[in-house]
Amino acid sequence: MKNRKHYLDTLIKFIDKPFIKVITGIRRCGKSSLLLLLKQHLLEKGIQGEQILYINFESFEFSSITNEATLNQYIKERTSQSAQKYYLLLDEIQVVNSWEKVINSFFLNPNVDIYITGSNAYLLSSELSTLLSGRYVEVKMLPLSFKEYLNFLGVEDIEDCTPYFNQYLRYGSFPSIINLLDTKETIPIFLEGIYNSVLLKDVIERNSVRDSVLLENVLKFISANIGNIVSTKKISDFLTSSGRKTSSDTIENYLKMLESAFIIYKVPRYDLKGKMFLKTLEKYYIVDTGIRNEITGSSGSDYGYILENIVYLELLRRGYHICIGKTDSYEVDFVATKSDEKMYIQVSATILDEHTRERELRPFTSIKDNFPKVLLTMDRLPFSDIEGIRVVHIVDFLLDGE
Repeated sequence: MKNRKHYLDTLIKFIDKPFIKVITGIRRCGKSSLLLLLKQHLLEKGIQGEQILYINFESFEFSSITNEATLNQYIKERTSQSAQKYYLLLDEIQVVNSWEKVINSFFLNPNVDIYITGSNAYLLSSELSTLLSGRYVEVKMLPLSFKEYLNFLGVEDIEDCTPYFNQYLRYGSFPSIINLLDTKETIPIFLEGIYNSVLLKDVIERNSVRDSVLLENVLKFISANIGNIVSTKKISDFLTSSGRKTSSDTIENYLKMLESAFIIYKVPRYDLKGKMFLKTLEKYYIVDTGIRNEITGSSGSDYGYILENIVYLELLRRGYHICIGKTDSYEVDFVATKSDEKMYIQVSATILDEHTRERELRPFTSIKDNFPKVLLTMDRLPFSDIEGIRVVHIVDFLLDGE
C-alpha cells in the first residue's frame, strides 16, 4: 500500500489528542487507504492489535451493524478494558443510522481515540459542527499531488518529468488511475463512474435536485471556465441564452452543492489596497483535471488554465488560504497566506514572448510589501530572478515542496 505521507503525518500529529478526527474529500481520493495506513502506523508504534478497532461498514462482515444500538454494542464489547487505550477507525460510517450519537458518547471516554470517514453526502463540512458538537478536526483529502503521483508510479531521480507531467494533466490524479495507465482506454470509463457517482449520490440525491440537467450544465460551464472570473449572473445569462432558463439564486445554490461535494472550489477576490474581500466575480477550480477533461473534452487552448488549476490544488494541499489579488486594474493569480507567511503567485505557461512576460510581471509592480513574489512557468530558463521576482518551473515547484 502506497504512503500518503502528507495526510498520514497530519493524522499522526492528532493521535491521542482530544478531538474526533474526520477525514473528508471527494470519492476515491484515498480516504479508506489513509485509515489503513494509520492502522499500520499504530501497529508499528507498538499498539496491540486488540486495541485497534477497524470497521469498514461497506464490508459484508459488518452488515449487521445498521443503527446506533448495534454499533454501540459492537464497540462496547470490544473496548471493555477500562484502563487500556483504544483506537476506533470507522470507515464509511454513514451506513449506520444515527452514528453520531455513538461517536459523541465514546468521545467522552478519554481512553478512546476516534477516526472516521464517510461519504460526502453525509459528512458535509458545513454539518460536522452540528453532528459532532464542535469536538472534531477535519482532514481534507485531495487526489494525488504530482510528487505522490510519481511515487505511486515508482519513478525516482528522473531528469525529465515532462511525459509524466503531461500524463498527470491529461488523466488526472485519482490513485486508482495508476493501475489503468497500461490500458488508457479504460480511464474515461473510470472517470465517468466517479463523476456520475459524485453528481448523483453526493449532489442530486443529497439535495433532492429536481433539474439534474441544469445542475450538470452548471458544472460543465465551470469546468470550461476554470481560472476565469465568473458570476452567478454570467452563468445564468449564458444558460438562459442556451435555452435553459434559470436565475442567479438557483445557480448560486447549485454552486454551493458542488462545493460541498468537493467537486469545485471557489476562490474569492481580495482588494490588496482596500484590504477587503470583494463580494462578486470569483474564480472556480475543479478537484481533478482528468474529471475536467472528461466533462469538457481535452483542449490544448486552455493549457494555461489547467496549469493554474494544478497550482491552486497544490497550494491547498500545503495548507494555504488562497484568494485572487486585485491591485488597481491588475490581478494577481494567487495570494497564498498561512500564519504570518504570504506569497504572491502568477502562473503562465510561457514567458518567452516579451509582451507576455511584461503582462505577467505587471501586477507585481504595484505591490509594495516585501513578501515573496513568484512567477511559475513551464519554461526552462537560464535565470531564476527578474528584478527581485522569483521565476520557478512549475514542475520544480510541485516537487520541491517550497
